[in-house]
Amino acid sequence: MTQDVTAADTRVPLTVMDNHDPELLRELMEAVERVAETGAFTGGSFVERFESAFASYCEATYAIGVSSGTEALILALRALEIEPGDEVIVPANSFVATAEAVWLAGGRPRFADVDPDTQLMTPGTLERAYDPRVRGVIPVHLFGRTADMHGIMALTREWGIWVVEDSAQAHGARYAGRPVGTWGDAGTFSFYPAKNLGAWGDAGAVVTGRADVAERIRLLRSHGEQPRYHHRMIGTTGRLDALQAAVLERKLERLENWNSQRRRIAESLHEAASGLEHIALPPRPEAPADHVYHQFVVRAEQRDALRAHLDSAGIATGLHYPVPIHRSDAFRAFAPEHDVAPVATRLAGEICSLPMFPGMSDSQIERVADALLEFVP
Repeated sequence: MTQDVTAADTRVPLTVMDNHDPELLRELMEAVERVAETGAFTGGSFVERFESAFASYCEATYAIGVSSGTEALILALRALEIEPGDEVIVPANSFVATAEAVWLAGGRPRFADVDPDTQLMTPGTLERAYDPRVRGVIPVHLFGRTADMHGIMALTREWGIWVVEDSAQAHGARYAGRPVGTWGDAGTFSFYPAKNLGAWGDAGAVVTGRADVAERIRLLRSHGEQPRYHHRMIGTTGRLDALQAAVLERKLERLENWNSQRRRIAESLHEAASGLEHIALPPRPEAPADHVYHQFVVRAEQRDALRAHLDSAGIATGLHYPVPIHRSDAFRAFAPEHDVAPVATRLAGEICSLPMFPGMSDSQIERVADALLEFVP
């Protein structure tokens, strides 16, 4: 492959935001202006329309907009009536919010290890983490790759515990043809701006097929209030803003195309940079799994040297995540002295996220692939 001189003078970013697409930016500004003209910034028709559209997209009965992906997890756990001290199994390799929400909802996180290749909790690692005190499990579709929901659901049905899918990084992904978030009792999504479907600030949603869970989340997100000033339970301020709903409704129309672009970019990187000696590319998904590539995460024993090499080539990288949750200062008290997730611990020193975003040009893909092929630790 040869590098384009003009492209070589410009860094390849890890991701890009909406302001890089003038047409999209104009469309979203128009949506924001319509909200501003109504003065209805909290709840109302904009939120209701997005909830209806997102429920339809996810093939779910209900979608409830909330203020963030973390709040989505917390409210889903509370709606499932988690009790103080209940243990919930979470993967050690995830964003901290997965475990944080368990604690904030009153439970105790119990950490499961992950598969070294997919970097996800598996039925096997879940089974090893199980204890009779466990009340639920939160499988995470990390980086856009789907967890083994057939195996996980079989175990949870056997144990009689509930399932909340953390789909914060997997908007539009499917497992066995079924959208993520719809396998368990509830599925949660983050719309943080950098996500496959991102808002212009913090935002989130819960999808569920259970009417009782949907009703409780609607109450909990707004002080347990129904009707006005009549508080049926202790809730919080966890509502989805109308401005964010208006932005998300418009962007949802483009999500399938954006995910298709991500898959194409991933396949191009696989084709162009196959046979690497010192770098492991993320394995291609095999049916019934799927991958929407929120991140394109590679592994290298000499990870820091790889990042320095890519930086010198003008290619941005990221670390998702340099410290596994069970080894973080915040959660050391919840993990035994022995390492319950040694694979997650090892991965934290090897993983590296490469550029991945819709609109990534062939020239940018070539530059990334060339730099990977040229890496010698």
